[in-house]
Amino acid sequence: MDSAELVEPPRNEARSIGVVKTQYATLFESPHELQLVCGARLGPVRVAYETYGELSAACDNAIFVCHALTGDAHVAGLHTVDSRKPGWWDELVGPGKGLDTNRYFIICANIIGGCQGSTGPNSTDPATGTPYGLRMCPFLTVGDFVQVHSALVKHLGIKKLLAIVGGSLGGMQVLEWVSRYPEQMGAAVCLASAARLTAQGIAFNCVGRRAIVTDPNFHNGDYYDKPQGPNHGLAIARMVAHITYLSEASIEKKFGRRLQHAERFAYELLHDTEFQIESYLKHQGSRFVERFDANSYLYLTRAMDYFDLADSYGSLEKAFSRTQARFLITSYTTDWLFPTIQSRELVDALVAARRHVSFVELSSPYGHDSFLLEVEPLEELLRPFLEQTYLACQRESTP
Repeated sequence: MDSAELVEPPRNEARSIGVVKTQYATLFESPHELQLVCGARLGPVRVAYETYGELSAACDNAIFVCHALTGDAHVAGLHTVDSRKPGWWDELVGPGKGLDTNRYFIICANIIGGCQGSTGPNSTDPATGTPYGLRMCPFLTVGDFVQVHSALVKHLGIKKLLAIVGGSLGGMQVLEWVSRYPEQMGAAVCLASAARLTAQGIAFNCVGRRAIVTDPNFHNGDYYDKPQGPNHGLAIARMVAHITYLSEASIEKKFGRRLQHAERFAYELLHDTEFQIESYLKHQGSRFVERFDANSYLYLTRAMDYFDLADSYGSLEKAFSRTQARFLITSYTTDWLFPTIQSRELVDALVAARRHVSFVELSSPYGHDSFLLEVEPLEELLRPFLEQTYLACQRESTP
């Protein structure tokens, strides 16, 4: 998930969070290395994170935002006064916005295995002085991501989060978090996500990974000291994935069958940007290789494939029975990567577990990317949900 580039929503400068700075925490230092699900140990672990707003004296207003597949800790604001591109959810996070920084303390951290500041395959292995590559560990899981973020929250001195929020892979983290650490949050907001990826989703991930590992410049993941990495394969992987983030209606409306630079077909088999949609996807692939690492793409897509909440906890009902958190589940009418039927499966399990749950299927033409592009409907849901969660937590904490 996570493109948000088919439509660029207008920014409201008056409600901008302003200039923000990425911070770093070092966790799981020897001899307390991170115990990964695969059995390997990893440490020390560096975590890149950003915070917005002020933590209350009672430490009871913190909300953790879990990012999606190729996201990062920079969820809102600008890194410099000259920055042209704000954080990936800037329309939702800030003063007076859905995640109101006048009221809440917002945290977002880059997941391990990524390439935006947290320990990942492009990080230096302290044992060798060279990048980990694929030697970092055999594989990573959503549970590993959550274990690190839970530790970060404790490192920041926060015993209990008001809420955790995430979409797509971020939503998977939300579901794992409430099941793994059931007492660490008052509420869970899961957007455009599911308890497991469909076979179709796994298939698209498979094609993307195959494009990367068959690139002549892959070098079994040891390409960091080479003139060029597997950029061609990574670009193709992005192109394939990007298709899954859109809907048929949004692609048809924006591109249709229009040609890019001509009025008639060129009738050339190797012309790969003849149609506007071809040119658009090629552009997305080219931009992606400038900011993302191919090895990270392998680790993170595999983590999505392996995620299966029911399998991990015996059933969805058992997973959700572990927590008293309140839930908000949303899906989107045109999202075929994480269809509404999967959200309803979550809701049914929550009801069976007698948990407090609200569910809304939102109408949007933008497919899976809807939760990034159409912020106003989310704001209308989040404001009262978070307010009621805060009041409920206050009641619970009163002797």
